[in-house]
Amino acid sequence: MKRLTSFDAEQSDYLAEEFHLSVDRRPEPARSVPVTDLLDEAACGAYLDAVTSLILSPSRMVTASAFSKRYAFLTIAPVLYAMTMYNKGLDLTMDRCAVPWPDDTHGSWLPGIILTTARITEPAAGRRAEWREETISTLFSGHIAPLFRSLSKAAAVPISILWENAAVRLYSLYEKRIGEGAVSGEDFAYLIHAAPARLFGETRNPLARFYDTASRRGNTSSPARTRATCCFYYEVGSSDGSYCSNCPKAL
Repeated sequence: MKRLTSFDAEQSDYLAEEFHLSVDRRPEPARSVPVTDLLDEAACGAYLDAVTSLILSPSRMVTASAFSKRYAFLTIAPVLYAMTMYNKGLDLTMDRCAVPWPDDTHGSWLPGIILTTARITEPAAGRRAEWREETISTLFSGHIAPLFRSLSKAAAVPISILWENAAVRLYSLYEKRIGEGAVSGEDFAYLIHAAPARLFGETRNPLARFYDTASRRGNTSSPARTRATCCFYYEVGSSDGSYCSNCPKAL
């Protein structure tokens, strides 16, 4: 179904520059946290509290939402970009990943994901559909879903908010960065319409749940998809406390 391969230099550089993916087989323990540690409620809460202090968030709930948005970009984007554009599977199994401890030495509270072991696959001839299923399942069911459940429990944040944060990152990846194409269109359609819920570790496909056609709102000149949930960006990211243009609270 698959075989091991590697990224060429140009591909590796693009993933590092655009998605901040780095490989460090031995990240400094005092400055990083294995992602598997965040499955423990107490450890997850401690990490969120550190982020809360750093970004001056009003609560763990708001912090967890902000964290999920950034984390989704740093994990979902490189894996699916590599899958669709390079026909290569980037294995982001949870136990291969670490995150920096939040401090202000990096210039960002979550500058990137640290990949401790690089494992890249490609589909065997005629087996892309099965390989794609495994790639998606490893990312979502094996990584994103359990982390989101832990964040939801530690921060008392509705998991629907976390999943929509991930979904909008994925929509943007395919609609704005990757664009239209035979393979990209097929992969995107599969993810949002056909992929079974088990690949996401959920009882229903969370990407299909939040997907709808873009519609124009107010005086905006470009289509904007209205969210079903509020991500609390106005609490930590908006300079004037205003809602995002696609926030349901702005209706």
